[in-house]
Amino acid sequence: MVQKAERVASPRNQGGTRTGRPVGNVTRGTTNPNRMRRVDRWLTGPQAWRLRSAEDPLVVDLGYGASPATAVELFERLSALRADVRVVGIEIEPERVRQAKALERPGLSFQLGGFELPMPVRPVLVRAFNVLRQYEEVDVPAIWRLVQGRLAPGGLFIDGTCDEIGRRVTWVALDADRPLSLGLSMRFGAFELPSEIAERLPKALIHRNLPGERIHSYLQALDKAWLEAAPLASFGNRQRWTAMCRALRAGGWPVQDGPARWRLGELTVDWDAVAPEG
Repeated sequence: MVQKAERVASPRNQGGTRTGRPVGNVTRGTTNPNRMRRVDRWLTGPQAWRLRSAEDPLVVDLGYGASPATAVELFERLSALRADVRVVGIEIEPERVRQAKALERPGLSFQLGGFELPMPVRPVLVRAFNVLRQYEEVDVPAIWRLVQGRLAPGGLFIDGTCDEIGRRVTWVALDADRPLSLGLSMRFGAFELPSEIAERLPKALIHRNLPGERIHSYLQALDKAWLEAAPLASFGNRQRWTAMCRALRAGGWPVQDGPARWRLGELTVDWDAVAPEG
């Protein structure tokens, strides 16, 4: 049964105090090693400054699933940026937490919890992948607000979705106040048109890929620029993708970053350009 937004927004009993129950529902838990490599590459690239400048480098992998592999990988990747990073894997299903405990080490731990992030210190990064897609679209704003309210100053919440082995990935990045951007990353050779990413859009957008919606216009613009860059295919998909990104920027889309990121099959755009209508 899907948890409704009003229950997520107000996890309290009738007396006005927290019930102590984790906020959220048990997910299917499907995961695979190295599935999050593309978003982690973004976190350790353009967003690395957030961890480096954090007073307390606490990071949360929220809803890591049936296997803690992606939380372990996140810890290892972030440790290269800051040796004193602390990664906490949070899961709502007790047995998953019990099994993950065997992998704990200094700087990496696992605990029971949900969107309320049950810890005294506010995290600088929260990564929740393939978690919100199992809720209803109307639940998303309340879930976002709950997690945003727990972020440290300068913190970032990443709500993302990807396929089973991480070839097609999208994510919304939010700070404490608002959504900032939509990122996507695709493996070259694993798609014919960029719009194929539509089936992996975050929950806030996946049902909005319709004429009249900004995300639909964006995906159509991606396809158009990709097709127009076809003559560059003989030089490789990186050159073609980079040309697509340049064309989008020239066409008025608020594309972030530059060729160093684009060559990875990555593209980030301001959230306002793709936000749902209404």
